[in-house]
Order: sequence, then C-alpha cells, then structure tokens
Amino acid sequence: MKGAALTVSQVNFFIKSLIEGDGRLQSVLISGEISNFTDHYRSGHLYFSLKDEKSVLKAVMFSSSARRLKFHPKDGMKVLVRGRISVYEPSGQYQLYAEDMQPEGVGALSLAFEQLKERLAEEGLFEKEHKLDIPPYPQQIGVITSPTGAAVRDILQITARRWPLAKIILAPVLVQGEQAPAQIVSALREMDRRKACDVIILGRGGGSLEDLWAFNDEAVARAVYDCSIPVVSAVGHETDFTICDFVADLRAPTPSAAAELCTPDWREEMAQVLMYHRYFHQEGADLVEYLRQSVDLLVQDSPLGHPGELLQKQREKLETSISRLEQGFERRLEGEQKRLAVFTGKLDALSPLKVLSRGYAVVTAKDGSVLHSPEDVLPGEQVTIRLAKGEVSAEILGKGE
Repeated sequence: MKGAALTVSQVNFFIKSLIEGDGRLQSVLISGEISNFTDHYRSGHLYFSLKDEKSVLKAVMFSSSARRLKFHPKDGMKVLVRGRISVYEPSGQYQLYAEDMQPEGVGALSLAFEQLKERLAEEGLFEKEHKLDIPPYPQQIGVITSPTGAAVRDILQITARRWPLAKIILAPVLVQGEQAPAQIVSALREMDRRKACDVIILGRGGGSLEDLWAFNDEAVARAVYDCSIPVVSAVGHETDFTICDFVADLRAPTPSAAAELCTPDWREEMAQVLMYHRYFHQEGADLVEYLRQSVDLLVQDSPLGHPGELLQKQREKLETSISRLEQGFERRLEGEQKRLAVFTGKLDALSPLKVLSRGYAVVTAKDGSVLHSPEDVLPGEQVTIRLAKGEVSAEILGKGE
C-alpha cells in the first residue's frame, strides 16, 4: 500500500465538505413518509426518517425550526420537508437537516386544527354536559376582542339598541399574531377571577385561517373550558369554525349575532310585561266578579238572606241561656248557704264562749297564761277570771287538792 493513510475523521470531513459544497444539496425539497419519529420534549429536537418504497433517509429538525410547526408530526404521515443535506461527522452518516415541514396534500394549519380538535374531543371538552346556560337578562357583559375592530363596535351598538340596561366591560387584546393567545388567556382568567360579568363574548371579525389562528390555540381553548362564566364564541363569519367554537358554551356565527344571543330585546320584553299585566288584571276582575256572585248566592240560600229571623233565633237562644244560668246560680247559692249554716253550727258548738255560757270560767295568771292546776299559782297571787259576760279579779288565798 502506497501513500499516506487518512483517518476516519479526515474521510468524514472530506465527504461532508463535498456534500456541503454542492449547492444543489443546500436547499432541497423532499417528499416522503415519516417513520421512527422521536420527539425529545426536553430539548425540542425532532428525529425521524423519511422513506419511500425503496429507500430511507435519516433526518433531524432542531428546536428552533420545530417550534414553528403548526402541526404535530406522526409516524406514517406523508410530508414535504425542506432543508439541507450534510454529514454528521461522528458517525459518518449523511442526513437531512430539516428547516420546514408541511403535510403533503393538506395545509399544516388545517392538519393542526384537526389534530387538536380530535384530542380535545377525546378529553371531553366539547361535551354538552359541561356547557353553561347563557343568562337571559345579563347586567354586565364582558367582551374580549380588539378595541379597534368592527366586532366591538357592532357589539356595543346592538347591545345599546336591544338591552341598554347591560354594562359592557371591554378587555382589549390582540386577536392575531404570536402574542394574541397569551393576551386572550390572561383576559379570560382575569374576568373569571374577578367575577366581572354575567357572560363573556370572545371573538373578532372575519379573516383567513391564519388570521383566526389565535382562537385555535390549545391554551385559549382550555381557558375557555375552565372559565366559570358562560363564554360565547363569536369568531369570523358564519362559515368560519375555530376550536373555541366547540369548547365555548355557545357559538355565535358573528360578533353581531353574539350580541343578539346575549341580550333580550327590551321592546319585546316590555310588550310581554304589558300583555301579562292586561291578562292578570282581567283575570283578577273576573275572579272578583265570580266571588261576588258566589257570595250573593250563599246569602240568598242561607240565614244571611233573612237577618231578622237569624237575629230572633239568636236572641231566643241567648234568653234561654241567661235563664238557665240564673236558675243554676240560684240553686248553687242555696246549696252553699245550707253548707255554710252547717259549718257555722259546728263552729259555734266548739266556741269557748259557748262553753262559758254554761257556767264555766277561764282563769289566767298575771302574765296571761291559762291556769290548769293549783300548782300553777301561789297563795296571794292575783288572777283574772273570764266569765261568759265579763271578767273579775281575785286573790289566791289557798290551794286545795
């Protein structure tokens, strides 16, 4: 073997320089089917292969390019990839360094829309059981939209015409561009946190799919779903559909239609009130007349129709009751008098004066105590003798047995 030997690194570097030196390989558009797809979530890099019926080409898309994708690549998906061909020197493998990727046969935005719609539907975010009722008579209506667009003017005009009692609370946001989703999410959460209104209208005027893309953002969709205040989605025209339309509690074809769906017409409400007023007024008059006639019939067929006879009967009942009461009182009084006489006789028989009238006397000492035996006094003491008709004083001269 003649000549100087090359290292592996030198060979790989040489091949890399040849490939990178060919301008035709620095911007290529390749069609193929994705296989062996790997998404490194931490780094954001995407690793995959492109294949057709005969060959396979390794590929990588770094995070700086992957962040710009509107859809999520999957195995088996046919795509158009733009990038450059180069060699990865450590392994000596040439590969495609992808800078952009589009689904083949369908737009990236359309595919991203369908992918997100399918995923959120599987999670149940579109189910009717999660939908909130729109209040029939809102006092405060929140509006999240651009402050300079036609949408906010239409909402203000229609609300002022239909339901001037409502107060509009505007949260101005961008409605397209990279910063729009974050502003919309922040406005939704702030209104919900403050309980600032009874219903929220979220929307903007018409535009292309790219213009309306902020309302297909997953963070916006989840903020609408998490909102405890009913949300009406009013994005674009009647033929435009966004993810927010499916998540919201109610979809309106336009911002103007949203204002009409959120507000009653005060003229119709007033006409309804007047109709009920006339109805209940007539019903009340009819009820009073019916009751009056019923009372007349009752009076005619009852003693109330002949008050003189009714009073006479009641007077007779009263006189009878008074007579019975008087007779009962007299009988009761007579019986009580007899009982009193019996008790009086018994008390009289027990009276000390009655005993004295039969010749007995009561002797008391000077201190007023009643004497019961000769031992209670001494000779020479003064005593008082109580007789039936008075008292006498005496001196004890002696005691006997």
